[in-house]
Amino acid sequence: MKLATLRMGETEHACIVTTGGYLPIGSINRVYGKDYPTEVLELIRSGSLAELSAWYATAPEEVLEAARPDLISEQRARLAPLYRYPPKIWGIGLNYAAHAADLSESAPAEIPASFLKPYTSLIGHGDTIEIPRQSERTTAEAELGVILGTGCKDVAPEHWLEVIAGFTCVIDMTAEDILRRNPRYLTLSKSFDTFFSFGPFLLTPDEVNDLPSLSVKTVINGRVHAENIVANMTFSPDKLVSFHSQVMTLLPGDVISTGTPGAVPIADGDRVECRIDGFPALANPVRDRKRL
Repeated sequence: MKLATLRMGETEHACIVTTGGYLPIGSINRVYGKDYPTEVLELIRSGSLAELSAWYATAPEEVLEAARPDLISEQRARLAPLYRYPPKIWGIGLNYAAHAADLSESAPAEIPASFLKPYTSLIGHGDTIEIPRQSERTTAEAELGVILGTGCKDVAPEHWLEVIAGFTCVIDMTAEDILRRNPRYLTLSKSFDTFFSFGPFLLTPDEVNDLPSLSVKTVINGRVHAENIVANMTFSPDKLVSFHSQVMTLLPGDVISTGTPGAVPIADGDRVECRIDGFPALANPVRDRKRL
């Protein structure tokens, strides 16, 4: 199942992505007598996501036909971030050896180079990335995002999919010139407003057939800047979930952004994309606040 969040009037509403358009969860509740939460984060927190996915997978076509008048076409849809307030956003630095070499750094070999980002940095598809006045070199980085589906602690790597809600696209930003002044400025360089874009869809695990072979691309103005596959990560998603669950309790809706194949410097007027095989692209325009 694929989920998205649409702006509908003054609210943001979770929808199932169908071949004919976006089906609001509220319409499912009304037509079929269900009581699912109508926000993606609440769907995850309540434990309803798996039930909704199972129902949708088995719903006969004639039942789905009853909600067809409520479908929102792609042309009319206004996408929002999947949700606004993930409890934690984990970023993973230098998780591809090739990217580490680009920065003249060594890829961590023993434990992931992880850091936390605030949810105030969060934007969605089509929202504007803003280069801060404090930075002369800001970069954008396409990444695969892993969304936690349940609270968990000390998860074994072989059981990681049992605690996952799904996957999404991420574009992570870094004020690279600030970071290069001092590695202790990592949190500062990663935490400006608009420095974390994710979405536009959540794909449940059954939608991803061969995770290791997925290609992740950082794209700038239509040109592929960097590309690599999940199998070439130093720390694969199962290991990242297991490792971080041993550090602290993971919560429903937590996001782990698994690292980039390559970061691209961005400038006013650019358009940045995260493209992952089988996922709708996540794209954001860029504005430099120093030009305002």
